[in-house]
Amino acid sequence: MYSNVASLKRKSTCEDYRLLENMNKLTSLKYMEMKDISINISRNLQDLNNKYASLQPYLDQINQIEEQVSSLEQAAYKLDAYSKKLEAKFKKLEKR
Repeated sequence: MYSNVASLKRKSTCEDYRLLENMNKLTSLKYMEMKDISINISRNLQDLNNKYASLQPYLDQINQIEEQVSSLEQAAYKLDAYSKKLEAKFKKLEKR
């Protein structure tokens, strides 16, 4: 009787260890997959950073053009206001 109980406990313990071993193997595989995924993400991020860096001069030009357009727009508004004043003065002088 005691030998049966001891044998069952040993079998149970061995099965537990096998289960733990299998779980460790699966966990190791999952971590390897996650490592591969993180390496791919890192490469893709590096590629995106390189592309952004190569586009940076063009983005700077766009910003510069935008500033120039804004300045030109302000000048156009000032010119429009000035031309309206001149027109009003001209009409006033024309009535005399």
